[in-house]
Amino acid sequence: MYDVIGSSTSRAFRVMWLLEELGQPYNYVPEAPQSDAVRDLNPSGKIPVLRDGDAVITDSTAILTYLADKHGALTYPAGTIERAHQDSFTNMILDEIEAPLWTASRHSFILPKDKRVPEVKDSLKWEYSRNMKTVMSRKRGAYMMGDMFTLPDIILTQCATWAKVAGFPTDNDDLLAYIQDTRARPAFRTLLEKIKK
Repeated sequence: MYDVIGSSTSRAFRVMWLLEELGQPYNYVPEAPQSDAVRDLNPSGKIPVLRDGDAVITDSTAILTYLADKHGALTYPAGTIERAHQDSFTNMILDEIEAPLWTASRHSFILPKDKRVPEVKDSLKWEYSRNMKTVMSRKRGAYMMGDMFTLPDIILTQCATWAKVAGFPTDNDDLLAYIQDTRARPAFRTLLEKIKK
């Protein structure tokens, strides 16, 4: 049984969604970033944290990769060309889509008030919109890798949801059609119902 430690409104959502897709049981342990319980497991205080027996894994992408590899699903095998392309999509999404969102969050409520530069957010929104066009132009089919739903799809869908909440542009028609499909997946719907309870 896995423990997913974090907040369902954070990147922990990605981990729980993957576990739902894999059909693996897990315990959701709600914790805020920087809580004592989180800092005991991850000195940076960042969430999510995955506990697998005595092992503790941090960083959502590392957790997703570990779980997908361990269970042999939602990923291509390591050492294959397909995996290299999948990893390319993952890193592009993290660099080009998540990074502007994370920077905007830091300058909205994470950094100390005297270190925030709110004016940077307009530039980040422009960058996100431009980068999203590039990401969507590289999509290979129904999903990022084609017909197979993989880890980059989880990350991109969660980022698109984050962007909407953060007031980032939501006018990319290709993205809107894509996330309508990814968010309709049974595992996603099941997770939303669990979170509401």
